[in-house]
Amino acid sequence: MNDSDQDGMDDVPERLYVITGGRASASNRLDLVTLIVARTGPTPGTQPEHAAILKLCQAPLSVAEISAYTGLPVSAVTVLISDLLDDQRVLTRAPVPPAELPDISLIEKVIDGLQKL
Repeated sequence: MNDSDQDGMDDVPERLYVITGGRASASNRLDLVTLIVARTGPTPGTQPEHAAILKLCQAPLSVAEISAYTGLPVSAVTVLISDLLDDQRVLTRAPVPPAELPDISLIEKVIDGLQKL
């Protein structure tokens, strides 16, 4: 197999089947925006894809970002993260909620009060 035959090997379904152990869905519910944080670093003998996720997640990263950085489909990444969750090697965090805007009527009252000064 020459170098040109190696191109695109990351997308071969057989490789995804092997790295996920043949599983198509995760045992844990993960959204694209769920943040993942590593609790530990990779240890000798850790599956390369698991090790890559542990290295990437020293700071919180979303599932979508992990998928982009690893070049793996989200479905495969969720299975791998689920393995790490089951082994308590990563933590999940809910994404930061968007800031809630204050009540418009309150803002109008403040403006009216300031104008009367």
